[in-house]
Amino acid sequence: MTQSTDRAAAARPTPTPTPTPTREGILSPRYLVTTLGTTALVFLSAFESLAVTTVMPLVVDDLGGRSAYATAFAATLAASVVGMVAAGAWSDRRGPARPLLAAVVVFCLGLLAAALAPSMPVFVAGRFLQGLGSGGISVTLYVLVALAFPPALRPAVFGAFAAAWVLPSIVGPAAAASVATAWGWHWVFSGVLVLVLLAAGAVLPTLLRVRAPVTSPAPFPRGRFLAAAGTSLAVVALSSAGSLGGGGPWRWLAAGAALVVLVVAVRPLLPAGTLTGRPGLPAVVLLRGLLAATFFSAEVHLPRMLFERFDVPLRLAGVVLTAAAVAWASASAVQGRLGPRLPHERAVRIGTALLLLGVAAQAGVAVLDPGAVAAAVGCALGWFAAGAGMGLGFPRTTVLVLERSTPGQEGSGSSALTVADAVAGGTAMALTGLAFTALATVSGRAAFAGTLPLCAALAVLAVLAARRVAPPAP
Repeated sequence: MTQSTDRAAAARPTPTPTPTPTREGILSPRYLVTTLGTTALVFLSAFESLAVTTVMPLVVDDLGGRSAYATAFAATLAASVVGMVAAGAWSDRRGPARPLLAAVVVFCLGLLAAALAPSMPVFVAGRFLQGLGSGGISVTLYVLVALAFPPALRPAVFGAFAAAWVLPSIVGPAAAASVATAWGWHWVFSGVLVLVLLAAGAVLPTLLRVRAPVTSPAPFPRGRFLAAAGTSLAVVALSSAGSLGGGGPWRWLAAGAALVVLVVAVRPLLPAGTLTGRPGLPAVVLLRGLLAATFFSAEVHLPRMLFERFDVPLRLAGVVLTAAAVAWASASAVQGRLGPRLPHERAVRIGTALLLLGVAAQAGVAVLDPGAVAAAVGCALGWFAAGAGMGLGFPRTTVLVLERSTPGQEGSGSSALTVADAVAGGTAMALTGLAFTALATVSGRAAFAGTLPLCAALAVLAVLAARRVAPPAP
């Protein structure tokens, strides 16, 4: 799954279910295996994404290729865009069975490649396959739920999916660090691979049973697929530019060319005016992308900074990620309970302000370079604030898109949100990774002290975009 989409599920508004003539629930014998299998796939996708963030410092130490650190994350998000577009179109034409099985196979191949990787390029290729698979899984699971469960039970299923993300957010970083420290980081991917196969086996009977409605299939969206593929390749090229030229001008020329291709390719996937922050719906989609870009570009550097710069044990470095996860889930619950008493525009403004505060704390630790204890405490407190900001602002962007979309176009707006999540997050990781590689030639301190303030600059842009989400006056 894409990280931002799944974390937002915990606070997505749930429609009031209509009464059902039976008293069956999602754990009744008829639905139990399907519920457990689909929820397990969500859980394992969430666990894998958090586990990689935690153990990446060990992967880099073992395989080398420090310049490819950001690429390992950006490639996954970039590939998920292609996976989502392809799986969505395939599901509309043929039902969810084949695309879901294909996505699981691709995801497992990516896990296997990462587990057996002898070098960093092979590991990055495995991560790319994981992105293709996870993007396909996220889309086809929703289609499967629509076909396998009656409308009255679907809110409960999506509630289980949200819980399946929250739990690995709390225990995943510590568990992954423990496994990697005791047996090696390879076993983190190997273990997830076995569990994914078991979960897919639990879903298989339902896949064989469900049938898609008989309709006239729409033509495959070739233009949208090509735009997604071009966007994905541009993000990967941008993130890989740091390994070119050894510090010369070639890396910057390659990065500039990739950025131009990216801007051209992504425009058909977003509402008109998104890249310029036009007030209303385009600004909401832009804000969603900036939230993802800020949070995830900073998150991938935090365990690395604590582990490499301040010699904080990997288990304790993972606690910082857990702090943000707890804050995200808690703030999401709070904003859900407040409902209309907290206006959407105010929620996103408070959320972006907290995110800026949290990322600024990480930048302060990187620049001031305090002792290990002060660094760990500062990062944990700051990242708790950042997680709370995401919990407040992130779900309200979904609500705003649904409200700002014209009737019948809600699906297109929601699709634009997921694309903005993945593309903006991957692009931010690529750009900050490029800056980190260039500054690392000066010193380790300069690399972190120069990169994390860039993440804070993205948070400033998010604060500005949050002021434009209201629709323009007639």
